[in-house]
Amino acid sequence: MNSLFSEVKVGRYTLSNRMVMAPMTRSRSDDAGVPSDLVTTYYSQRASAGLIISEGVFPVAMGKGYVRTPGIETADQVAAWKKVTSAVHARGGRIFMQLMHCGRVSHPSLLPNGAQPQAPSAIRAAGQTYTATGLQDFVTPHALTVSEIADVVAGYRNAAHLAIEAGFDGVELHAASGYLPEQFLSTGSNQRDDQYGGSVENRTRFVLEVLAAMVSEVGGNRVGIKISPEMNFNDIVDANPQETYTYLVTQLRGLNLAYLHVALFGAQFDYHAALRPLFDGSYLIGSGQTKESAQSLIEEGKADAAVFGGAFLANPDLPRRFLAGAELNVPNKDLFYAPGAEGYIDYPAMPERA
Repeated sequence: MNSLFSEVKVGRYTLSNRMVMAPMTRSRSDDAGVPSDLVTTYYSQRASAGLIISEGVFPVAMGKGYVRTPGIETADQVAAWKKVTSAVHARGGRIFMQLMHCGRVSHPSLLPNGAQPQAPSAIRAAGQTYTATGLQDFVTPHALTVSEIADVVAGYRNAAHLAIEAGFDGVELHAASGYLPEQFLSTGSNQRDDQYGGSVENRTRFVLEVLAAMVSEVGGNRVGIKISPEMNFNDIVDANPQETYTYLVTQLRGLNLAYLHVALFGAQFDYHAALRPLFDGSYLIGSGQTKESAQSLIEEGKADAAVFGGAFLANPDLPRRFLAGAELNVPNKDLFYAPGAEGYIDYPAMPERA
């Protein structure tokens, strides 16, 4: 039997297969961060994944980084997400919410009262973000005070609580892609001289405090974390990423997390070989996996499950297609972030056999 279709224990859950749907921003929420009814259809179509990890959801309004992205802070947002989780569960699926605070990778037009984005240090990232009026340059962010950091951690804690209230099976901390947690981890964006900056112990403090808060709220077996060493997205640079991520993962042990999700994009160092032995939960490998590569990784014991992005985006019935050896739909990149149903819920499933 194909190893992708064997059961696997992830945290408190036994998944029906080892194919995980990657978190992917799709920009189908309204300006208040409330997911549309299209979002319910989209996720329910893909409920045959062993686990769905939702698109990035801002835990607090100050964490929003792109136009039409969803949140998990208000009653309306929670109510909309309940429709999503109910639909996924009705089809036998499991779904975790990814919590994504964009930090400096945002713009005042996206934030309450035109506020400056938050960051560990007042260092502007090179690049732009998507706003209601089109692409806008990043601005110099506000450097968080120690008391403000505590407020952000509390925001993550509350978001984890509300995600479970909304019916999610668990939560994932997005600590990759140049967003706030990785901004704290990385020397290029974190030049603080207090307990949150400088040494690797200090730079990992924010991530570990956030995880501890989430775990205390919902239990470690319902919490995962995503990292992507040396991805360097959103102008992130770290002087010694091997030291940073090796230390971080060693510190995760006492938290009893459900999984560690590692996506690599061109790193020359074999982080998977280095990090997997250090982690005591399930190990999820993402980025560019094929059916064949995923199966090999699982059979060789290098991963417990594989994470698929574009393949799930364009193939709502991806597990069935893999099982049948069927041709895959090709994602339409022009419609990844466009509003509306096109390129979102209209990818065809395989015809049912007569």
